[in-house]
Amino acid sequence: MQEVTILDLKETKGRILGVDFGDTRTGLAISDASRFLASGIGYVSPGGIVKTADKVAEVAREQKAVAIVVGLPKNMDGSEGFRAERCREFADLLRERLADIPVAMMDERMTTMSASRYLNETNTRGQKRKGVIDTLSAQIILQNALDRLKN
Repeated sequence: MQEVTILDLKETKGRILGVDFGDTRTGLAISDASRFLASGIGYVSPGGIVKTADKVAEVAREQKAVAIVVGLPKNMDGSEGFRAERCREFADLLRERLADIPVAMMDERMTTMSASRYLNETNTRGQKRKGVIDTLSAQIILQNALDRLKN
């Protein structure tokens, strides 16, 4: 399957689904149709990479997404480790399920750190924090992609 870049998504028109894949929880965000703003829509935790891909594909269809951006966790030096490999595997599963919807990878370095800093500033703690951080990370990944598409 051919991997697309963020800039390839300029060819599409409509809402984009942002995904922060995780083994326990996978955060989700959706853009508005004009691609100006990313909004968190929650997270899924069906268990396992295959079930998660099934669920995210279902959400993409429900949200009428025309493209998907999956966060790619690179190391600070730009290299890729096990987590990046796992996210690429997840993106491939999405491509299999959604052959008509392009799936791009977006460098997500620092997004979890940005999300954590924001949650610290808003004094979000405990269980509430766990439920929000993955969604917020997906929102940051998607907003970064939208900003890149604009420039």
